[in-house]
Amino acid sequence: MADFSTGKISIEAPLAKVESALFDIAQYPTWSSAIKSVNVTATDDKGRPVAATLSIDAGMMKDRVSLAYDWSQAPGRLNFSLTDADLLTAMDGAYLISAQDEDTTDVTYELHVDLSMPIPSIMRKNAEKATIEMALSQLKTFAEK
Repeated sequence: MADFSTGKISIEAPLAKVESALFDIAQYPTWSSAIKSVNVTATDDKGRPVAATLSIDAGMMKDRVSLAYDWSQAPGRLNFSLTDADLLTAMDGAYLISAQDEDTTDVTYELHVDLSMPIPSIMRKNAEKATIEMALSQLKTFAEK
């Protein structure tokens, strides 16, 4: 079983606004500096992305990843998993979203990655945590506008 890194943030924005930002995967490059481009390759019958290819540049990690999105627990949870990549061998995660009150939303981000090259687990965990912190911070900035 994967060992997930986790981060949580409270965003001063209504649940619907935060969901809109997180669920519009094609628009991630507008608020996430690590995601350079997104190409949605498949959608479900509700128009939600179920497959997308993302170009990622997160400091020491640069890759092109294809992700599958699982909407079965939405809107409270959006899961994703790696289907293909150049360097990564695993990338699983989820956004958990809940309303604290009508104007505040809590978001938890879970992430686990594995690389095709050997890397000490402490370095991998630190990179996961840095990725999570940056993503949540940028989401907060975007949603609170």
